Amino acid sequence: MITIKEAITKKEMTEFVKFPFSLYKDNKYWVPPIIADELESFDKTKNPAFKSAEAKFYIAYKNDTIVGRIAAIINWSEVNDQKKKKVRFGWFDVIDDIEVTKALLEKVYELGHKNNLEHIEGPMGFSNLDKVGVLTEGFEEMGTMITWYNHPYFVTHLEKLGFVTEKEYIESIFPFSNVKPEFFMKAQELIKKRYQLKSLTFTKTKDIMPYVDKMFDLFNDSYASLSSFVAISDIQKEYFKKKYISFINPEYIKFVLDKNDKIVAFSIVMPSFSEALQKAKGKLFPFGFYHLLKARKESKDVVFYLIGVAPEYQNKGVPSIIFNEYYKTFTEKGIKNCIRTPELAENHAIHNLWKNFDPKVHCKRKTFIKNL
Repeated sequence: MITIKEAITKKEMTEFVKFPFSLYKDNKYWVPPIIADELESFDKTKNPAFKSAEAKFYIAYKNDTIVGRIAAIINWSEVNDQKKKKVRFGWFDVIDDIEVTKALLEKVYELGHKNNLEHIEGPMGFSNLDKVGVLTEGFEEMGTMITWYNHPYFVTHLEKLGFVTEKEYIESIFPFSNVKPEFFMKAQELIKKRYQLKSLTFTKTKDIMPYVDKMFDLFNDSYASLSSFVAISDIQKEYFKKKYISFINPEYIKFVLDKNDKIVAFSIVMPSFSEALQKAKGKLFPFGFYHLLKARKESKDVVFYLIGVAPEYQNKGVPSIIFNEYYKTFTEKGIKNCIRTPELAENHAIHNLWKNFDPKVHCKRKTFIKNL
């Protein structure tokens, strides 16, 4: 018999977070989260996402053993401002039993019906800075700290239950040796002169902080045209600033400014923490923090997390300025591989940024949708 229980207490939420550790035990491609960090992101008193969203967390039991989990989410900014009557599901993990998947999804349907919503979509998180999509290709590729991993049968379960593809995402990788400076070095000098632009790089995190709010404003502007985009609020900016910016190598954050020192483009790259997180096994202590700090300093793989260009500067070659700065930084650090996080398959503008580097698509993922 399958029993579904809402996780409310700290003990239950910890069980919710820990379930994937058993589901993917000994899987060398799954990248575990830090348990304490995951719990904080689900804490309504700490994560500002809950200012504009609500979520319920459910655990499935079979014979008193945990066999699945799911989060049911409503992003009220999306529902009220964009008029998208959608209930989301995320943090979805399950054994290969479609009845368990069905029982978990029923709880998401309930939340949708209760609030007069029209369809369900997932997997996805609270906002655009959360993880997204169920993996459909690339099951034997190492994940990243900002993607979900899953077994192939997840897709089969969803399709058998009447879900269809809503959005497709691709992830690509290319060796740094593919990056030839002739693709951008001369061009970026011309673009700087033509539009009176300049690059801004950093060696200290404290020097980045005065620019971060404006960077997130630009992020909102540059991605606003995407159909699935929900803007980041001011309170979320502050949360992400404190939680993440201080842990990213300052030399991996690049800005482009205009003649009035206004940010017109930015990019955030992170060292790959995948192997370090696997070694940490969900805990910062006693050795997890050491592995993460070591990866921050020594990782030869980098993950391109975000890149944004002001709408008025798009299609004018501005990313060449950013690429030129990264080329110098990556050469100095001996970087070997560049990894791209999930990009919407329909976002051809972002794909074109990388075409000269001959990237290989190594993972694909989708969100699935169903009418309620």
